Amino acid sequence: MSQQLLLIGGGHVHLGVLDAIARAPLRNTEITLVSRFDRMVYSGMLPGWIAGHYKLEECTIPLPAVAERAGVTFSRDRVIAIDLVERIAYTAAGAPIPFDLLSIDIGPEIDKDAIQGLGEHATSVRPVESFVETWQRLEARFSGALQTGTIAVIGGGAAGVEIALAIAYRARMSPLRLNVQLITGRPGLLPSLPIGVRKRVLRLLPKNGVRMIEDQVVAIGADRVKLVRAGELPTDVVIAAIGTAAARWPRDCGLKCDARGFIAVNSYLQSLSHPFVFAAGDCASMADYPRPKSGVYAVRASAPLAANLRRALGGQSLKRHAPPATALYLLSAGSKYAVGTWGPFSLEGERLWRWKDRMDRDFVARFNPDAPRPR
Repeated sequence: MSQQLLLIGGGHVHLGVLDAIARAPLRNTEITLVSRFDRMVYSGMLPGWIAGHYKLEECTIPLPAVAERAGVTFSRDRVIAIDLVERIAYTAAGAPIPFDLLSIDIGPEIDKDAIQGLGEHATSVRPVESFVETWQRLEARFSGALQTGTIAVIGGGAAGVEIALAIAYRARMSPLRLNVQLITGRPGLLPSLPIGVRKRVLRLLPKNGVRMIEDQVVAIGADRVKLVRAGELPTDVVIAAIGTAAARWPRDCGLKCDARGFIAVNSYLQSLSHPFVFAAGDCASMADYPRPKSGVYAVRASAPLAANLRRALGGQSLKRHAPPATALYLLSAGSKYAVGTWGPFSLEGERLWRWKDRMDRDFVARFNPDAPRPR
C-alpha cells in the first residue's frame, strides 16, 4: 500500500525537495504539493526586476512544471486547517487531503496589526507573487504622470533597503515619476548586519536618491504616515517591508510553536510535538540552531529535508541538519551594484552584483530551464 506525502507551500525549501524527488523518485509514495500560487517569483531577483534589470519571466519558477517533473500532483489552493489526529489537511476550497507524512514550507506573513492602518492603506512585500501585481499597477499609475508622486517604504531591513533603492533607480532610468523615502522604524537601518554594511548603505541611499528617515511609523492613512518624532508625513503610496509574522493555522491546529508562533522543529527539521510533521524555511524555528528568517538558510535546508522525508517514509533513522553560523548576504543597490557581507566583513561593487546575478540566474534555471538567459 502506498504512503501519502503532503507538501504544503511552494517555497525555496520545497523546490529543492521536488528537485531531489525528480532525480530519485520515492517508491510507493503518492505526493501532493499544495500552493496558493502557481508560480514562485524568486525574491532574490525581485529588486532587480523592479529596477528593470530582469523581465518577470527571468525570475519566475512555474510550480506545476516543477511538480510534474517530480511526478507530484499539484493543487493550487490554500491549506487553512489540519487534523493532526486523523492526519487530514483542509483547504480553502474545502478539499480534504489525507497524509501519512507532512512537510510545511509556507513562509512568513506580514503582521497587519503591527501598525495601525497597515492592512487598509499599505502594500505588503509578502507574498511576493501578490506584490508583483501591485507593483505593475503602481508603475502604470506613475509612469509619465503629470506630477511626481511620493512612495514611502517602511522597514530598514534588507528587503526595505533593496526595494527603496530599486524604485529610486527605476525612477531615474524611466518615465516613472516617484520620490522615494525609506522609513527605518525603531531598530534603525539594517540592524542585524555588521556596521560596515550599514556605513556603505548609508552612503549609497542619498547618492541614489533615497531619503532615509530614522523614525517609527505608528499609523498609516490614505495619504500620509504618522511618525513618532516627525509627526505626519504626506505620501502617495506606502510599501510595508517590516518584520514577518507566523501564519496562525499551524498553532491553531496544535503544532508546537515558538513564542512568535513559528513551527518549532528539532535538528532533523521535525516538529517537536508531532514527529510525522516536518517544517523548514521562514515558517519554522529550529530550537537548537536559531537563525534569521532568510532565503539563504531556506535554500540550505532543502537537501537535508528531502533526505529526512525519504528516511522517514522508509522507516530509517534521521540525520541532523546544522545550519551554518555565518552566511553570505548580497544586497542589490538599485543599479547593477551590490553590497555584500560575510561575518564582520563587507564589500561592494559592480563585480559583486555580477556574481549575485549569476547565482540568482543559476538558481532559477535549476528549476526553470526555460527561463531566458542573457546573450
